[in-house]
Amino acid sequence: MELLSEYGLFLAKIATVVIAIAVIAVLIVNLTQRKRQRGELRITRLSEQYTDMKEEMSVALLDAHEQKLWHKAQKKKHKLEAKAAKQKAKQEHRPEVPKPRVYVLDFKGSMDAHEVSSLREEVTAVLAVARAEDQVVLRLESPGGVVHGYGLASSQLQRLRDKQIPLTVAVDKVAASGGYMMACVADKIVAAPFSIIGSIGVVAQIPNFNRFLKNKDIDVELHTAGQYKRTLTLLGENTEEGRQKFREDLNDTHQLFKGFVKEMRPSLDIDQVATGEHWYGTQALDKGLVDQVGTSDDLLLSLMEGRELVGVRYMRRKKLMDRFTNSAAESADRLLLRWLQRGQKPLL
Repeated sequence: MELLSEYGLFLAKIATVVIAIAVIAVLIVNLTQRKRQRGELRITRLSEQYTDMKEEMSVALLDAHEQKLWHKAQKKKHKLEAKAAKQKAKQEHRPEVPKPRVYVLDFKGSMDAHEVSSLREEVTAVLAVARAEDQVVLRLESPGGVVHGYGLASSQLQRLRDKQIPLTVAVDKVAASGGYMMACVADKIVAAPFSIIGSIGVVAQIPNFNRFLKNKDIDVELHTAGQYKRTLTLLGENTEEGRQKFREDLNDTHQLFKGFVKEMRPSLDIDQVATGEHWYGTQALDKGLVDQVGTSDDLLLSLMEGRELVGVRYMRRKKLMDRFTNSAAESADRLLLRWLQRGQKPLL
């Protein structure tokens, strides 16, 4: 028994030392990463990817003998191209004018639209190098969310419009409410036949536990400075005056939403489409909400002729400490905070 006791104590000491070293290592790495860039810009040559895929399919359909001849011809071709490039590099020459580029961005929006932090970096990167003949395609998917988040996302796209860079938004699944607020900034909207489009409206809801708390003899005190600092509450007793003010705020937000869409797409009968309803792609075309029915794949393939397709994506790095600890308590706090905030903020 004494031997087992000493052995257990020894293991406990070893475990304590190992954990302490691990924690220190994580802290050091986390502090080091803070000094580094929080994300990186990833550029993908989509035109080359498509060409490679097309070539791979063509070769796969050949028989074994034809494939062998093809690979032999490709090796010879690559050698000649490499030799020509080497000779060209030695000679003085004017740089070739690159093809017009199509910058392809992706936005898959969540309720709080936190993806806008990457979108702003991508737009900034494009604006830094884009020429007059270039254009941007945004593959958009979003059912909407908080007003301020999608308002900022729309403003980021507006930066492209202000610089006279043609913008096309492609919707394969859904661009509703705040998602449509983003889409309508584009010069052209292309939607898949069964994609969900529209939902130009505003909604907000909040549960109220006041009667339950009263039955349990629990008092809730809410102190504010300003008559309408808090109109509806989660725990306190709501008043008809507060409800009326809350509805007025929703209507004001809806009017701003309608005005923005009308400004971006003047030909729309805004009163007809701003009812909060949504339509499928083919129906949205009839309503004037979109300009063309089709998928993003067909759109990009149609733009490849004489152009270079370039994918632009800004990837944010997660802190090592967040990945290592995966704190459940922190996640629960964020979830509760968002839930409370959503009750006070209207959603598009």
